[in-house]
Amino acid sequence: MQTALNVLEAEPVRLLISFGAILFLVLNLAGILTMAERKTAAYIQLRFGPNRVGPRGLLQPAADVVKLFTKENVSPGRSDLWVFLAAPIAMFIPAALVWLVIPFSPNAVVADLNVAILFFVGITSISALGVVMAGYGSRSTFSLLGALRGAAQMISYEVPLILSLLGVVMLTGSLSLVDVVRAQGGGFWHWYFLPQLPMFITFYIAGLAEVKRVPFDLPEGESEIVGGYMVEYSGMTWALIQASEFASMGLMSAINVTLFLGGWQPPFEFLDLGTFNWFWFGLKTALLMFTFQWIRWSLPRLRMDQLMDLGWKVLVPITLIWLFVTAGAMLIFQEVF
Repeated sequence: MQTALNVLEAEPVRLLISFGAILFLVLNLAGILTMAERKTAAYIQLRFGPNRVGPRGLLQPAADVVKLFTKENVSPGRSDLWVFLAAPIAMFIPAALVWLVIPFSPNAVVADLNVAILFFVGITSISALGVVMAGYGSRSTFSLLGALRGAAQMISYEVPLILSLLGVVMLTGSLSLVDVVRAQGGGFWHWYFLPQLPMFITFYIAGLAEVKRVPFDLPEGESEIVGGYMVEYSGMTWALIQASEFASMGLMSAINVTLFLGGWQPPFEFLDLGTFNWFWFGLKTALLMFTFQWIRWSLPRLRMDQLMDLGWKVLVPITLIWLFVTAGAMLIFQEVF
């Protein structure tokens, strides 16, 4: 038995098993969030939502999976087939990989990288390539328009998103997400959302734009009455794109919690659960994901010019100003930091 445990704990076996567990988590998270999205929309709009399959409709995601597995994957006759089929994978894999560096509890992190924040920034940038591949591979004008809008939006909001991380890096003195969470111990008044409130709000807004949620779902243009870059997809390829978007929503919420809301740290020290502090991480992440859904069914879509103005003329200047404020405060109050 001990020999078997040693083999499981050795690299790369541990990494492969952990990545398999992460994939299982992400795929199930996509199904759960699909159900939560439909239920949240129904309650906001004063209707029932899914209520036929299973008790209160809780088995609806399983029925959707069966339906999507049995549907034919149709591709346009003029499409570049390899690019067309690779695009959903290029969007999904980054959303799954970053979970490897997120600490769920004190000793529950697959890879405690000392450059985890750089890893997050680098890997999530790849998803913009998947969006362009989906539009280009479809060889459809409407798909390509949606892809270009989506890529422009994601690349533009990468700038304020990265800048909003720098304040946390300055306060922590490390790029490790584990170090970031440990630095926020001792109660909620030590969480970085208080001294970095403008950065927290910027990261939240940029995260909404990164996962293309309302009010930033410009890839789906109402003027074309089509589904943006994914209009030519069907069956499991469409499902994989949807799964990547929901997984990205969960990922952005988890990173936001890790950087600004204490990660697995409890709000008060007497509520520390030790190894089971993953409960606090999961609760904060779930609440943040709910706000994503709440916003989707409450706000109208922005125009493209409004989207770009918000990113470049509002969020970028705010983050740059707050970086100077943070640096000045650290110089003045060196004994505190």
